[in-house]
Amino acid sequence: MTIAPQLPQFYRLHHLERIDSTNEEAKRLAAAGAPEGTLIWADAQSAGRGRRGRDWVSPPGNLYLSLLLRPSCTPAQAAQLGFAASLAVAETCASVLPAEAAPRCKWPNDVLVGGRKIAGILLESRAGAIDRLEFIVIGIGINVATHPEGMEYPAISLAAAGAEVTAAALLPILGERLLAWHEVWRGPAGFAALRSAWLAQAIG
Repeated sequence: MTIAPQLPQFYRLHHLERIDSTNEEAKRLAAAGAPEGTLIWADAQSAGRGRRGRDWVSPPGNLYLSLLLRPSCTPAQAAQLGFAASLAVAETCASVLPAEAAPRCKWPNDVLVGGRKIAGILLESRAGAIDRLEFIVIGIGINVATHPEGMEYPAISLAAAGAEVTAAALLPILGERLLAWHEVWRGPAGFAALRSAWLAQAIG
């Protein structure tokens, strides 16, 4: 039995052993009125997705989650949260990796270690009236214990890069960093702060 991780009070955690897709579940809950901060965490996915509908291989042992947010902004402004998610993922991975395996951010939604993909991010949103956002879902997949072989873009896992950590142990770190960068985005510095920090960790 997995012990529920300790997360900031902002989050409302839903932990599932297996789901089609954490993003799909988050969108279903959003349509049913779920509040901001709803966090879907699954041990495995049967239909995980990346950008452009690509399959995201989702066996047990890795971290799969989706966060529901309802910021008062336009869909275009909400897309800036992709930078917040990338920074949060990179910092989370860096916290458990050897110093020489520094994660780097790759446009638009990947985090790399040693030039190989260790994590991906998928943002999906729904607009309401007059170009205002109804909700946005930030989906994140991190290769913790395993990574797929023979992919078009080479992959790596935290374990293969020298980190001994479980998905359950990684989740509170990611939750804290996601919330921190979300607050930066909402603050006076806004997107400019995200952009500057992301560029400092960008590859290419």
